[in-house]
Parts: sequence; structure tokens; C-alpha cells
Amino acid sequence: MAGEIYHIIGLWRGMSAVVREILEALALAIVVFILIQASAQNFRVEGSSMAPTLEGQQYLLVNKLAYFNFDVERFSRIIPFWKVDKSSESRPFRSPRFGEIIVFRFPGEPKRDFVKRVIGLPGDRIEIVDGRVAINGAVYSEPYVNGPFSTNMASITMKEGEYFVMGDNRAHSNDSRSWGPVPEKNVVGKVWLVYWPFSEVGVPR
Repeated sequence: MAGEIYHIIGLWRGMSAVVREILEALALAIVVFILIQASAQNFRVEGSSMAPTLEGQQYLLVNKLAYFNFDVERFSRIIPFWKVDKSSESRPFRSPRFGEIIVFRFPGEPKRDFVKRVIGLPGDRIEIVDGRVAINGAVYSEPYVNGPFSTNMASITMKEGEYFVMGDNRAHSNDSRSWGPVPEKNVVGKVWLVYWPFSEVGVPR
């Protein structure tokens, strides 16, 4: 009788160890999934507005941590002995830069994500004359633009936390020329990699 009891206890302990290992593996999988969702996002290119840099139906991997944003002043109130001034950068990594390709929530319909190239930064004055983009009075070389275009746009100055974006296929792009700047809060992340089709895998220029 005692032997049977010990045998049952042994089986129970064995089962408990297996259940514990399964639960630990499940918890680890959940943590990894949350981390991946927080740091990266996939995106499918629709249309030809970013051609030839990006083509329709390509799948992209977007780095959401590139421009990760949080309130450092508020965070400093939680951690003792960490002092910051009110002018501290709220992005621990950095903000978007000129020429980078970003994915963002469309200002007119936040449930839709767009992909464009950053042309104007906060404080920049943007003007387009006969297709030539002038930033703060200087005309920049844009080798990624798909052919000539003849758009004209009156001078517009970006406010704090605003970005002017345009597609590389300027003649066929719905961008800031039509609906204005992208608020910083709408920026999802930086395009990091084309991962499909397999023959086109690579980092966009």
C-alpha cells in the first residue's frame, strides 16, 4: 500500500514538473511575442508611390524602436536620483532624419498606414518650384526620385513635432503636398528591410 502511495506521489511530481515546464515555455513565448510586437512591425507596400525604391506588394520590416518615444521627465519622477530638465529629448534613440523612409499613421485616417520618405524636419521651410525641392532656401540632390516632375508648392514651415513626407514617385504620390505634415505622434517606425519577395530582400537605400 505504501509503495503504491509513493508511486502515485512520484507520478504526480513528474506530471507537475512537466506542467511547470510547459507553463514556463508558454510564458517565455508570450514575452518574446510581446517584445517582437513592440519592436517591429511588418508592412505591405500598396501602389507605386515609392517606386523605384519600393514596389507594390513588397513586404517590409519596420523598426518601431528607431524612434521610440517616452516622457523622460515623467519617468524621472519614478526613479530616484534621476534628474532631467524639461528640454530633455523624449526619444532615447533619435528622431527621424532627412531622407529616411518611414511608416506612419495617415493623419486623415489613423487606421491606415502609409510609407513615405522624410523631406522636411521640424522647423524646416519647404518650397517646391518646377519640381525642385528647396529646404530652407537650399536645393537638395534627390537621386532616389523617379523621373522629373513639375509640381509647384508655396513655402510652408514645419512646426515643432511635424514632418514633411513625399513619395519617391513624385508624379504619382499622395503625400504632404496634398494633406500637409505628419505629426510626430503618428510615426510608427523606420523602414528597415524588404523581406519579400525573396529575390528582392535587402535594405532600401
